[in-house]
Amino acid sequence: MDPHLVSMFVIAGGTLAIPILAFVASFFLWPSVLIRIYYWYWRRTLGLKVRYVNYEDYQFCYTYRGRPGTKPSLLMLHGFSAHKDMWLSVIKFLPKNLHLICVDMPGHEGTTRSSLDDLSIDGQVKRIHQFVESIKLNRKPFHLVGTSMGGHVAGVYAAYYPSDVCSLTLVCPAGLHITTENAFVQQLKVLQEMSAVEKIPLIPSTPEEMANMLKLCSYVRFKVPHQLLQGLVDVRIPHNDFYRKLFLEIVNEKSRYLLQENMEKIQVPTQVIWGKQDQVLDVSGADLLAKGISNCQVELLENCGHSVVMERPRKAAKLIVEFLSSMHNAASNKKQD
Repeated sequence: MDPHLVSMFVIAGGTLAIPILAFVASFFLWPSVLIRIYYWYWRRTLGLKVRYVNYEDYQFCYTYRGRPGTKPSLLMLHGFSAHKDMWLSVIKFLPKNLHLICVDMPGHEGTTRSSLDDLSIDGQVKRIHQFVESIKLNRKPFHLVGTSMGGHVAGVYAAYYPSDVCSLTLVCPAGLHITTENAFVQQLKVLQEMSAVEKIPLIPSTPEEMANMLKLCSYVRFKVPHQLLQGLVDVRIPHNDFYRKLFLEIVNEKSRYLLQENMEKIQVPTQVIWGKQDQVLDVSGADLLAKGISNCQVELLENCGHSVVMERPRKAAKLIVEFLSSMHNAASNKKQD
């Protein structure tokens, strides 16, 4: 064999060995680092940029893609203990000409966490309004999307600030008085009676608890390696005290049913997407919204749990785009008439 060819293979092999060894080391020794790199890579691949904006002494962190145009901008609100990057799997299937923004909710990821902050749903709605004003997003009415806790906030936002929003998508939103008590709700009641705040299923502190949370939130059974579960836990553990405080705020009497209390004030066209096999928030909540919001359409997804964004990202994106198109076409026809 040509010695130059052998030399080339040796150099190539050595070059490839470095990233491969780095990957293996990260996976087994620092899986949380690998997770952060993963999010960074997908943000970059999808053309998302990270930005910060201040409202007085409060800082919001958000990602965005595109610029405002003729179509409404999208503002996307994530769920409890998540962050702006949870939308990446959906954004992958959204048209690149849409102007979209994903913000870290109060106290999450890069957004300010303050012991003085009002973490109730009412308080979070007001914070998101401050964010909207800071980036001047409400110069034109925008489409608001929220899932779970973010759906609760999004629905109440549309009721409080009707001129800001032109349409609304709620994905398995919290905030409804659902009479069907599933196993998760029953478990929470037992924990409440025992005052066992450290055992909330949505706040894992071990790989085993993380695996159980994933089973609770999704109908599809993902096979997640133990090392990756450890990485997911490592990322969350420093924030678990905050998550417990937040959870108690959003389930207390002041916040628990705020969406249901305000849903009749929602006047914009509303889309509800819900997984039929949701084990966290029962799918019967979709019927409550359909009856309580004057202009509401419901999409129920088969073989899907609470984590619609993770389980059915392509379908969720397709439904949102179709809904936006129908709203845009209706508005155009109205202008022509």
